[in-house]
Amino acid sequence: MIRQLFIGARARRARRRPETRSLTTRSPDAGVTLIEMMVVLVIIALVAAMIVPNVIGRPDEARVAVARTDIRAIGSALELYRLDNRTYPTSSQGLDALVKEPVAPPQPPNWAAGGYLGAVPVDPWGNAYTYRSPGDTGGFDLISLGADAQPGGDGANADIIHGQAMVEN
Repeated sequence: MIRQLFIGARARRARRRPETRSLTTRSPDAGVTLIEMMVVLVIIALVAAMIVPNVIGRPDEARVAVARTDIRAIGSALELYRLDNRTYPTSSQGLDALVKEPVAPPQPPNWAAGGYLGAVPVDPWGNAYTYRSPGDTGGFDLISLGADAQPGGDGANADIIHGQAMVEN
């Protein structure tokens, strides 16, 4: 009996005043507070402030690295051409001989049906690679004139050459 009275009194109190929640207790489906959002944004801003300055000055270095990689790939295609045909394409045939079968003499006797490259490559600055065969120091010279498209230069403007010793910077 006392128990029934106690349960009844509790039910009456609940009807009189709505249940109040503690300020520290949140519903599981509650959203993110403004403070939490601001903390995340500050952390992202700090990380960006540390990383961005290191990345901003690197596009020229990346283009030089791409040009070096392209020159190595083109050099490999030229070596395959030589293995198949016993000679490199002539300077007049140029790098086009790696994409489509040359019509200018000397005709390659064993030109690969699909070619050696998919397209005539250009350097990362949009300029054509310079190709000479025979080269000054070997079977061929393959050159990117760098960002300025002029012989010589320093930094990003420096020539990138295959056929001579390719020096890594």
